[in-house]
Amino acid sequence: MQVREEKQRNEVAEPVTALTAVARPIIASVLHSISAERLQGVESREDIPLRMLGVLRNEGDGDVGVAFEYAVHDAMANGNEAILDRVSDALSLCRIKTDRPSSIFFAMEKAGSQRLINTQLDLITDDSRVLSGNRGQPVKLKNYLNQLAAAFRRPSTRPNLPQSIRGLWKADLFLGAPEREHWVGTSVRINPRKLEGAHGLRVAIVPAQYGRSDALRKDESRNLIVCPVPYDPTFMLIFWEGWRIVQSLMESDFRLPADRDLPAPEHRQVAQIFAERRDLSVKDAIESTAKFAQPHLLETDARDLSALPYSAEAPAGTGTLVAPIAYGFEGDTATPPPASVGVPASRPVRPSG
Repeated sequence: MQVREEKQRNEVAEPVTALTAVARPIIASVLHSISAERLQGVESREDIPLRMLGVLRNEGDGDVGVAFEYAVHDAMANGNEAILDRVSDALSLCRIKTDRPSSIFFAMEKAGSQRLINTQLDLITDDSRVLSGNRGQPVKLKNYLNQLAAAFRRPSTRPNLPQSIRGLWKADLFLGAPEREHWVGTSVRINPRKLEGAHGLRVAIVPAQYGRSDALRKDESRNLIVCPVPYDPTFMLIFWEGWRIVQSLMESDFRLPADRDLPAPEHRQVAQIFAERRDLSVKDAIESTAKFAQPHLLETDARDLSALPYSAEAPAGTGTLVAPIAYGFEGDTATPPPASVGVPASRPVRPSG
């Protein structure tokens, strides 16, 4: 596997390149959330033509919630300072002090893809611990990855988890400090009203709500540090615009949508980039559009890295279990964002259907 680390070098310059960047991880999120049942007869998920993405997608597959999870993770992976600062502040309230937080995307076959997204092996070590907010010695994450995978699909296995992390299978991300080997289970919700607490979850990332404070707060009833993402052009606005573009493209089988569906000139320009590649595989389309993302936004370091598989003792509903990182496709989290969503990143470092 090739891992590509990207360092952000410049601010977002203009909307077309930023929107092209954010559309790429959104498309990847749709690809990896399509159910295995819908892919029967397809040799490889990565070989699906871009034009087929909307056809194969069931309602609910790759929905905006999944895309938001990818976007938040990629924003951290890409070194977006606005998101990193918010996460650092949230982690400090969990007694994890770091100005270089990292994100692990914890995706247990929630809707389709049966794997976690690969990461650097040194992110999850034998000594990596999950802070639950309860008294006592924090548990070691690596020891329970297989049981968490089983717990997602098999409720009968959940009582076998330690009480302090019995709800950790609900996590979307692990956020933390690799240098301290401390992590917290994190819930990412596009709808703040759907937040729910669980043993082992400590942080919740949600969009800031119009007219309400975007300050960090502790939800005592759920034992969560709630971290609103400000609704401004650096992240949420670009994310929503990118999501609308991808929605329109899927509805038109990745042909250029009608003017009435996508009237803004800059949105149509982004849509045209992907429409021209509708016959390519999703993977190739994502890779080939990197050149149209903002130039000089990122500095790339590519290298080969092996994945770390885990075998579960109890039959889990998942296939391979690995510890994740955004990597060039390269698809799963691959892509430069508008200064907030993008290709894997400058920091060592990623759905739910």
